[in-house]
Amino acid sequence: MNVTVARISSVSAVFPAYNDGGTIASMVTAALIALRQVTDDYEIIVTNDGSRDYTVQVLDELAIRYPELKVIHHPYNQGYGAALRTGFAAATKDWVFYTDGDAQYNPLELVDLVGALRPGVDMVNGYKLARHDSWLRILIGKAYHQLVAILFGIRIRDVDCDFRLIPRRVLEEIKLESVSGAVCLELVKKIQDAGYVFAEVPVHHYSRKYGTSQFFNPWRIIRTFYQLWQLYKQLVLKRERRTHSQ
Repeated sequence: MNVTVARISSVSAVFPAYNDGGTIASMVTAALIALRQVTDDYEIIVTNDGSRDYTVQVLDELAIRYPELKVIHHPYNQGYGAALRTGFAAATKDWVFYTDGDAQYNPLELVDLVGALRPGVDMVNGYKLARHDSWLRILIGKAYHQLVAILFGIRIRDVDCDFRLIPRRVLEEIKLESVSGAVCLELVKKIQDAGYVFAEVPVHHYSRKYGTSQFFNPWRIIRTFYQLWQLYKQLVLKRERRTHSQ
């Protein structure tokens, strides 16, 4: 039985990568398959955020093989948010799809994001069907989502699901600033506050097969919570003050 796949004008697929040498090649090739199903006009952008493994060599070899692939190398590790913003800034197509380079999501499910677009929907956000991480990460993830949902008024199911399809014009409008993992919260909050409408699609989440998560690096945790506080002051407290003063 033939299944009709929804199509859109053009897509930039963006992958931030840090020490993802064992997975990034499969992510790029899977993205190529998915992109060809949803559009005739596409590109893939990978930001190598100062990796210390063989990510550089893998990406440079892939770039020779696939002309659709653009690789950007950060000379040193600048953080997840910085890598994502670099990829967004380099995107040239009408739509931007992004996920991580560690293969915890399947780029082939981009088809489902595109299929959720309809009149009145501005962007599509994935949410994890089940989280395949350690029990500690699952527990912290649930607590984090509840915390930011309360503090920031987030209305989507999974603010921490890095599997999204967004119009490039929206990314150009909201102007992201975070350099840490707090960028996901900043992204969702600013899009929500701008009045854009989310569709939500369930996606699969997989356990990490290569590399080590940077989540429990003490410096990264401290920086992320500091940026959460800065975002709260900027996006909640200042906005409330402006509202009360009007």
